[in-house]
Order: sequence, then C-alpha cells, then structure tokens
Amino acid sequence: MRPSTVTAATAAGLGLALMIAACAPGSGTQEPTSEQPQEISTDVAALGDITLTVWDQEVRGGQDEQMTQLNAAFSELYPNVTIDRVSQSFDDLETTLRGALTGDDAPDVVQANNTRGTMGAFVEAGLLLDLDDYADAYGWRERYSESVLAVSSYGDGGATFGEGALYGLPQTGEIVGIFYSRSALAAAGVEEESLRSGTWSDFTAALATVQSSGATAIQLGNLDGWPAGHVFGPIQGQHVPADEITALGMGNAGASWMTPENEAAAAELQQWVEAGYFNDGPNGTDYDAAWQSFSEGSAVFLIGGSWLAADLEAAMGDDVGFMAPPPVEAGGPIATTGGTGLPFAITAQSPNATAAAAYIDFITSDDAMQVLAETGNMPVNRTAELAPSSGVNAEIFEAFGTVSESGHLLPYLDWATPSMGDTLGAGLQDLIGGQADPTQFLEGLEADYSAFTQGG
Repeated sequence: MRPSTVTAATAAGLGLALMIAACAPGSGTQEPTSEQPQEISTDVAALGDITLTVWDQEVRGGQDEQMTQLNAAFSELYPNVTIDRVSQSFDDLETTLRGALTGDDAPDVVQANNTRGTMGAFVEAGLLLDLDDYADAYGWRERYSESVLAVSSYGDGGATFGEGALYGLPQTGEIVGIFYSRSALAAAGVEEESLRSGTWSDFTAALATVQSSGATAIQLGNLDGWPAGHVFGPIQGQHVPADEITALGMGNAGASWMTPENEAAAAELQQWVEAGYFNDGPNGTDYDAAWQSFSEGSAVFLIGGSWLAADLEAAMGDDVGFMAPPPVEAGGPIATTGGTGLPFAITAQSPNATAAAAYIDFITSDDAMQVLAETGNMPVNRTAELAPSSGVNAEIFEAFGTVSESGHLLPYLDWATPSMGDTLGAGLQDLIGGQADPTQFLEGLEADYSAFTQGG
C-alpha cells in the first residue's frame, strides 16, 4: 500500500529531486537523440530566470500531492524556473481555458481534455503547439505506447482524431468502474466475492437486492451532465459491440447511435432510475458532493473513475472496494470506459516552449510514474510494475490491466464531436429526469454525430 502518513509523504518528497535528476533532459535515459532538430533546445539551465505558468485540474488529494511533489523537484533541479501553478476543478478549467488561450497572456502549459470539443478545437484554431519535435528529442514515442499517444494526436489541422501530430502527454491511466462499500454491501445482504466473480446480470440483481433492503444502491451527482456518461458508458459496453462504441466515441464515420443495442443500453439506464436505484435528485446533486456523500455511507455503489481512489481510500480505508463492470457472460471480455488522464499540452503562444517541454518530460518520466503510484494515482506507464500489494488501488490497477490487455477499454463518448459533451450531458439529464425516452435520447446523439461525420 502507498505511504499514507505525512511523514512518509514528506520523506518521499525530500528524496524526489535526487531520484528524478537522472531523468533530466540531457542526462541518463532521457538524453536527446541524434535525430533531434537543431532548433529544438533541451537546455533549460541556459534560459535564465523565467516563470512557467501551468494550469492543471489535479485538485483532489492524491492528484494535488503528486503535482506538488513533482513541481518542487523540478524547481530544485532548475532553480532558474519559477512555476506559477493555477489549479482548478475540471469544470472550471473547461470553462476558463478557452478564453485564456485566446487572450494576451496565455499560460505556458495546460491540461486540455483530449476531446474534439476541447483539444481538437484548440488544434484546429492553432492554439496548441505540435509536440512531434519534442517527442523525438526526449524519446516520448519509446516511453509511451502507440495507443496512448493516439488519444492525444490530431491530424489535418484537427480534422482527424487518433492519428497525426502529438499535442499532449498524460500522466495517468483511467478506468471507469464500480466502487463499493464492503460494510454496506454486507449489510444489504450481498456477498462480495460472488459479486466480483459474477456477470452483469448478477450485478444488476445486486442493485435490486440493495434497493429492496432500504439502502440506496448508487450515488450519482449529475448536476453538470457529464458524470452520468460514466454510468451510461459501462452499461453501453454490455450491449453494444466495442468497435461500434469506439467509432462513435472517436467521431469516426461508419457507425450509428440508432441501433437496437444502443436503445437497450439507454433503456437500462432509465430502468435503473425508475427502479429507485439512485439517490434522490441525481441531476441536482454536485459531482464532488456525491462521491463525498458515498464515502460517508450514503449508498452501496458509486460508478466512477479511478481518479477518485485516493480520496475515497483516505475517507473509507479498507472499506472501499473497486471492480470493473462484470462481463455479460462468465469468463467473457470486460468492457468499460477508460483511457488516459487529461494530457499536458503547450500553448502556441508560450514564449517558454523549451522549459514547458522539459517540464512535461519531467512530470511524465519513468520516475514520476513512481511518485504517482505512491500518492494513490494510477500511472499510465509502468502500471503493472508499480501496482500496490493491497488496498483499493491494487484492485484498480488489476482491473485496468485486465481491461486494457484482454478486454475493451472504450473511449469517453464526449470525445466524438466538438459539441458532443453538451449534447450527451443534456441528453442524459433528460433521460434520467424522464423528459426523454431512449429513442429521443439517441436521436439527439445521432443528429450531433452524423452532422459532424458527414460534414467532414
């Protein structure tokens, strides 16, 4: 299990600069290659005194802790660089980033959601820097798998997603699955091991058992619309072929939302609402308030992303468990939403691209992956190697490995088009609130998807 006391975390931080210094540009395994273009510099120390402005959304406990440690180590290695960190919630970052990138004082490094509506739109507008030359200089294509780099790559000025130039690097892997309270599960009369080894129908039967016991089955905070996508995605994975979901999620032509399988998925989510499985008023409940309420015992299950692990473990200890959505059939492949955390990108306006690239290299280095694991985050690289021996992250790392290696890690559905985040969020709110039936919900998604793919 990762260090959980202040003393252990502080000790890790004190030794961090020495540990990572070997990965600094120009030394050790990160030495620039001979292919490096001459105009690309990795000599940060020669820049003189500069301020590097970094915008991130790593605001929760373990997320903030790893950024704090890595920033301190980078500053120790490069005392001529002052990091001005602006940290804000995912929603706030999405709201403010667009204006910041088009203003006169854009930040140098930003986390940009790798969706067509955010990163894709920024690429199309020429607001982000093409990182291919830096990828060659620092060896990023050797460090990262092709599939990981693909979800931060755009071609033809943002027209194609999943190929082309690289525009960002993520630190973390992500998987959407099912958190649960072991004590609440037992109190509701559901046997944990049977649930973990069962099928999707066993899980839905467990929801009914919990509801009949008088407890709330699933906690959901869908005030902003997008959190319900993390509930619908795993449901969709039980009904719709993975290749069709991938085409829909990446905004690639050739698929359709108007299929019996997608209708079955939408109908199942609405049936959960009608059966009373969710807390009262999920559409009026804040996302952070929802997971905090779950950690205090408000429900048995919380369907959400692996990024919640550090805070849930801090609040619940060994009581919190995690499992991937069970397969449709025993022994079958597991399908669920996942991918990478928000990539770190360099703004096109940045006068500090050399330092910005070195910073991104530093916070995504092999040794940085160890810091991520020690602070309760799931590193996108070295995942199996750095898995803890126990605790909820041991279960999360195992689930991520199983799904990514032998199952189907499905794209976030809001990646598909520049407007799909709003369309999907509003549609799910209507579906959950009873203002739309499954067909009407899918018609809205189909209109958005087909207009984008047919318009090219």
